Amino acid sequence: MMDPTLGEAAPNRTVIALTGKDALRFLQGLVSNDVRPLEHGPGLVWAALLTPQGKYLADFFIARDAEGQLLLDIATPLAADTLRRLAMYRLRADVQLQPTELQVLRGLGDAPEGALPDPRHPALGWRGFSTLPGQPPRIDWDAIRVAHLIPESGIELVPDDSYILEHGFERLHGVDFRKGCYVGQEVTARMKHKTELRKGLVRVEVEGSAPVGSEILADGKPAGVLYTQAGGQGIAYLRHDRAGGTLTAAAARLRLA
Repeated sequence: MMDPTLGEAAPNRTVIALTGKDALRFLQGLVSNDVRPLEHGPGLVWAALLTPQGKYLADFFIARDAEGQLLLDIATPLAADTLRRLAMYRLRADVQLQPTELQVLRGLGDAPEGALPDPRHPALGWRGFSTLPGQPPRIDWDAIRVAHLIPESGIELVPDDSYILEHGFERLHGVDFRKGCYVGQEVTARMKHKTELRKGLVRVEVEGSAPVGSEILADGKPAGVLYTQAGGQGIAYLRHDRAGGTLTAAAARLRLA
């Protein structure tokens, strides 16, 4: 485990321990990404759990630490429902899922001993786990997310509503199209290979003020939603065919960044 003085506390995260000889195989058949690299040693994989209709339910990191422990790092508001759903899929598999008291730490720069690079984007630095809380947050993580169009659980990523390809999971290494079957795989593969995405995340410049979740209008017509904002820019979920109009959200004017 990490020295807690080396990282910031990541708020509102729950860490679940997975044990049992079938744990990785169990996850492999459920989540959007390939977890088999974790068979060979420490690593961190970002993945999503989907409905059979391909809609997002939860995203989380699956970690194998230096001691060989398999951990699931998930947003706390999604943890209880995700645990229930995973238990439903468990059937006779030799898998046990148990919430822990571990704390999630994160930081920028070189990863300290025991930490792992965030697999989504190099700008997100590293993540690690400790029995003690880390340092108070100082880094503007929202600004980093806005700059690199990185969605967050419960903000841009909405359970039973979002589609992961519209929210950048391919670009951010959260989905694998060669791994084989998982829940929601058929719809996700069809969106990848047989359709053109008509909506998605874009970065916009924000002039004025608009609450997170404000509806975006393009020339007065519904066009999307404005989410996280930092430094005069924001993440918007936008219909591509209406991105060229005059965009407004609440009291703000928007334009593509």
